[in-house]
Amino acid sequence: MSSNEFTVRYDGWFTALATPLGLGPRRAAARLSGGVLTVRMGWAFRAEIPLASIRAAVPDTRSVSGFGVHGFGGYWLVNGSAQGLVRLELEPRVRARAIGLPVRLRELRLSVHDPAALLAAVGR
Repeated sequence: MSSNEFTVRYDGWFTALATPLGLGPRRAAARLSGGVLTVRMGWAFRAEIPLASIRAAVPDTRSVSGFGVHGFGGYWLVNGSAQGLVRLELEPRVRARAIGLPVRLRELRLSVHDPAALLAAVGR
């Protein structure tokens, strides 16, 4: 893992479920390159977020109601754990694909192993 790649955090039981579905840890990451943060979780989610679109990036202590890829109306959660969450507030909205469908992100909540490093890397 490079200093510009941040692994998505998974809880053990969800790893066992997600991996055979193509959503496991080997297929999920956030990678910063060329001023763009690319977030993916297997075939179920992919977003390319320009750093200029990140208006706020903060630790997220709100509870989650599930693991995987969830969202509606611009608000999306991509997680393998209820721990290590960060919240990215985006303006303007960013195009993404969730479960194969185009969506527009206003807010992305993401679980990562090192939230402080991700927050420092995006500089917010």
